[in-house]
Amino acid sequence: MKTREITVRPLTVLTGIVLGSSAATTFGLAATLVVFLVLSGEYPQFRSELPMLVRYLVVFVGLTGLAALGFLGLAKDRPWRLWAQAGMWASLAAVAALYWSTRS
Repeated sequence: MKTREITVRPLTVLTGIVLGSSAATTFGLAATLVVFLVLSGEYPQFRSELPMLVRYLVVFVGLTGLAALGFLGLAKDRPWRLWAQAGMWASLAAVAALYWSTRS
């Protein structure tokens, strides 16, 4: 029986780390949004946080989707994998820029 050697490239590992981190952040933001929506009637100050929370949730859903696409492209060695990687790294840079623009 022929055995196939499986290798994992460093870029695939980095992309997996970005994917896991962004998925966890997306889940945390979504859970926080649900809690804020439920409690906004009792705590009106939560309403002022909702627009920024939704904004970050949308950004991280996009990053998670692009990271998943990039990871699958690398793992399956698809011809479009470099485009998916470019999209993921560009969106990661956009997340960093968004973060720094909101810190004042």
